[in-house]
Amino acid sequence: MHFSGTVYRNPYWSTWPLLEITQGCTHNKCKFCTMYKDVPFRMSPMEWIEEDLKELAESDPDAKTIQVLSANPLVLTYDKLAPIFEMINKYLRKMEYIYLAGRVTDLKNKTVEELKKLKELGMKEISLGVESGDDWTLDRINKGYHAKDILEQCHKLEEAGIDYWMTFLNGVAGKSHSREHAMNSAKIFSQCKPMLVGTGGLTLFPGTPLLEEAKRGEFDPLSEKEMLEELKLFIENLECDCSFITHHTVSGKNLTGSDFLKRKDQIVAALDHEIKHGDLNRMAALRHNKRTL
Repeated sequence: MHFSGTVYRNPYWSTWPLLEITQGCTHNKCKFCTMYKDVPFRMSPMEWIEEDLKELAESDPDAKTIQVLSANPLVLTYDKLAPIFEMINKYLRKMEYIYLAGRVTDLKNKTVEELKKLKELGMKEISLGVESGDDWTLDRINKGYHAKDILEQCHKLEEAGIDYWMTFLNGVAGKSHSREHAMNSAKIFSQCKPMLVGTGGLTLFPGTPLLEEAKRGEFDPLSEKEMLEELKLFIENLECDCSFITHHTVSGKNLTGSDFLKRKDQIVAALDHEIKHGDLNRMAALRHNKRTL
């Protein structure tokens, strides 16, 4: 298999096998991330992709799902993605779901009709690293789009009938804009129809611009308690009929699962308990020991 470097996969997609069709990230400018810092973006040669699929056809011929890598393969145009998906179906004849991740802006180069055709080829579910629905925060962390873009592109997915995930990055706005980040994100997310909303808490990794700004006093990171309070505020104002997961340092008990709206009060109560009685030192230690997003 042609894996060109460190492999990052969505741990919540229980998909196998993995197929790398791009390397790196087209944006590579988010201030909280170093995952692809030194990896130039490029599409894998079609020869590599076909060789890998031939290998997978021998090792896992009955595969019904596949996760396509790397950071944002969704950026490829329809004319480049469709032949790859057709090749996947050619070699893995029982294929049902082709999963991949992307940026909100990756959808701009595709029409609704093209998205519908990609769904027919297997792209029934994708994950979008949205992070925030607040324009100030999106600019602050250099995401490269605004809230109106999130709404426009997610509505295209809905029209095409493609399920999608949205992520909220807890703490990324710092103390000065925490409330606006939580409230405006919940407002934008609630105008979309994601099948799942996922959250994670900001960790300031070495080599990230946000860490350097924090050292210079230009970024005011939240404490563990403040992170939980922001997450609680986001959830209190979120009105999505979806599933909900978190890989926050707080225990996932009573937080993760389906039927978010039915469990919303339970989730808020669990967070309130952690804010008042949780082991914040343990959470801080877990965050300190993280090595990657």
